[in-house]
Amino acid sequence: MSVSALFKELFQNLNQQRLRSFLTIFGIMWGTATLILLLAFGMGFRDQTVLNMRGMGDQLAIMFGGQTTKPFEGYGIGRPIRYREADAQVLEDQIPAIDVATPEYMRSLVVKNGEKRRNSSIGGVYPVYQELRNTFEQKGGRWLNQRDLDERRRVIFLGNNLAANLFGEEDPVGKRVMVSNTPFVVIGVMQEKVQNSSYNQRDEDRAFIPATTFSAMMGKDIVNNILYVPKNPDIAPSIQDEVYKVMGKKHRFDPADKDAIGIWDTNEFWSFINIMFLGINGFLGLIGFFTLAVGGIGVANIMFVVVQERMKEIGIRRAAGARRHHIMIQFFLETFMIVGIGAAAGYLIGWGLVLSMQNIPIKEFVGTPYFSPEVGLIAFAVLGIVGLASGFLPAWRASRLDVVECLRK
Repeated sequence: MSVSALFKELFQNLNQQRLRSFLTIFGIMWGTATLILLLAFGMGFRDQTVLNMRGMGDQLAIMFGGQTTKPFEGYGIGRPIRYREADAQVLEDQIPAIDVATPEYMRSLVVKNGEKRRNSSIGGVYPVYQELRNTFEQKGGRWLNQRDLDERRRVIFLGNNLAANLFGEEDPVGKRVMVSNTPFVVIGVMQEKVQNSSYNQRDEDRAFIPATTFSAMMGKDIVNNILYVPKNPDIAPSIQDEVYKVMGKKHRFDPADKDAIGIWDTNEFWSFINIMFLGINGFLGLIGFFTLAVGGIGVANIMFVVVQERMKEIGIRRAAGARRHHIMIQFFLETFMIVGIGAAAGYLIGWGLVLSMQNIPIKEFVGTPYFSPEVGLIAFAVLGIVGLASGFLPAWRASRLDVVECLRK
């Protein structure tokens, strides 16, 4: 039987039993649309969570000072460990696996523009801080540069929310603000970014000045924390061990004393995120699979009925010389055609549902679902499995029918 004849016969059979055909195809269509929608939501949620975390920085670790809890080389417990700027360079020099390390000063100060004032966490940082923390400037402004540090310039970079509170709709670049009664020139405003975590204050409400200016202005050389980025995030735990050894030797504390310094390594969260979303997307995919499997069971049941109704046709074809595998292939193809029609409709409906949810009001939390090639391939693979499972037994039964019994029908 030719492919065109097979299609013609299939559509004739579907037309003869319209309600039954509709319900069968609807089961596959609904299962396919559900699977696509669930996987699209899973992908969107994953990407939004990653985007939120990128507000803190990529593969970043933050070191904070702590207190010793173990005696070491004659020193007692409870001794505070504090960093200086040189400690960041020590980490870079002595731990080859660290790509870059930089110190950060912080203090909460009043920032004023005329009568408008805000309490803000002021950071004294180096130019490399921008890349580590994704604090990029809006058009028309700039970030801190090396000359700002060398000359200890009184320049300031504002978070976008802080700039809006102080200047409203006015462009703040080039204007002056007072920081603890000291004038600073605004050189830039941060681009808006999503940030769901911080270790002091959200960057949108912060301001940044050259580290050298901060140190001279505050009269201090004790930094609040040190940021570092590993060359290979996969070995972040072993880098932490090296950090404790290097800092323990420099500041005279036991490297096994984990309370002497605190390390917030965001690489640990990235590892957790990968595992978590593998589980979430797997669970959503499993729900979609079972929904689609119900439709597949419906197709299998219908095909068993079709085999029963067409026993005489099967007997005539076998008597005319058709072999078992010819009968089996015919019913397999009919099953895949039914699944294919339902799948095509399900793809279109699922795609339409995904597009209709692009502007959901809570996308900042759950993300925006999207139809990706990955989603399409997973759905295609599941449909293939469902088609094989629902078509095999009816096709096998049809190919094993006794020719004489079929001709008696």
